[in-house]
Amino acid sequence: MPKHIQEKLPRKLGIWGLWLLAVNGLIGAGIFGLPGTAAQLTGQYSPFIYLLCSLLIFPIVLCFAELASYYRNTGGPVRYSTEAFGPLIGFEVGWLYYISRVVAFAANSALLLDSIGYFWDGVTYGVGRILCLVCVCGGLTFINVIGSVQAIRSLGILTIFKIAALFLLVLLGISQFGIDIIPRFEGEIPNARNIGLAALLLTYAYGGFEYASIPAGESKNPARDMPLALLLAIVGVATLYLLIQIVSMAAVPDLASSTTPLLDAANALMGTTGSFFLILGIIASVGGNLVAGMFTTPRITYTLAIDGALPQWFGEVNKKFLTPANSIIFFGFLAFILAIFGSFVWLAATSVFSRVLVYMLTCAAVPKVRKQQPANKGFILPAGYLFPVLGIGTSTWLALQVSSESLLFTTLLILIGSGLYIVARQQQKLLKPKKLDP
Repeated sequence: MPKHIQEKLPRKLGIWGLWLLAVNGLIGAGIFGLPGTAAQLTGQYSPFIYLLCSLLIFPIVLCFAELASYYRNTGGPVRYSTEAFGPLIGFEVGWLYYISRVVAFAANSALLLDSIGYFWDGVTYGVGRILCLVCVCGGLTFINVIGSVQAIRSLGILTIFKIAALFLLVLLGISQFGIDIIPRFEGEIPNARNIGLAALLLTYAYGGFEYASIPAGESKNPARDMPLALLLAIVGVATLYLLIQIVSMAAVPDLASSTTPLLDAANALMGTTGSFFLILGIIASVGGNLVAGMFTTPRITYTLAIDGALPQWFGEVNKKFLTPANSIIFFGFLAFILAIFGSFVWLAATSVFSRVLVYMLTCAAVPKVRKQQPANKGFILPAGYLFPVLGIGTSTWLALQVSSESLLFTTLLILIGSGLYIVARQQQKLLKPKKLDP
């Protein structure tokens, strides 16, 4: 960020607001279907896969936690990459991350309508679908424009419903099965291929925590609150995921063949009332993920604008509400268009690899950024550079698993982003007043 530019966003986010962003980035719709796939690939040993994935993702979270403690400006991974590797890499990180998030938002908006369709199928097609998307995208845009406090409050309400549904499932399972809920681990040990597939799938279920790192410019005390919020979120969610898997295995004997594992578990534990309650939990879960995405992702274009990599329009702050209103409105409109036409399948292929690149560059930024900081400043990880190396290792492994289609489309977007960056820089030079010779 240019030194002379000061952010105008008010610092109203405490630790629990940041925690809500991280938790809702982590818990979307995926956990409601993952237990069945995990059981199919690794059987009775699937709880160990959750533990393995927690250990794989934890070094990456720790790298985000350290870097988040150093900065008081908005941007998260964009800020870290810019400081460590220069403005071009920072722009590419922001460009790729933004596209992957707007595509995910559009896809989750459609998923939300499918979930609501459980009660009224009129929202899944035709005019009803369009009107409902207008309400979802327009409503979330409005809430975020009128203030960060309102957005975080709505996120808190949705999180209560989401966590309540999942915790009720866990508590009922434990109370009903008691000690018998612990798997016996008597089945055949899964082969290396299935373990790898399950680990790859589940590791992506731990993505989204980085949402909490983006609005540093609105955090009351980012150096203290951001690392703590990230760590509390990943530990809490990892524990919840593990308990959900164990309960699902006990409640649904044929879990491996289930396409709706948590619904089946809820039905087994509470009957049709349980299924109904869990559907509400799914709606709240997807809704919370959408609110968190709407809050954080527009801050990426806001950051790039105040860094001079995008038109200044994206960096303007509403004088009344003190929010990056232009970036929020643009994001909401773009997500609505993608959700309406659904012509973003090729963009969806970039989402996986884009996130992996963001994680890899963030871990790689730790050594360089740490050297630039004053001694004893921030949350410094122990063991030297062990955790950044482990994080890069996990990211590299994930990158090697992505499809050639994802790699191709992501490379194309990187080239397009480079072109846009060069054009933006050239325009900046042209707009600068020329010095006259004496």
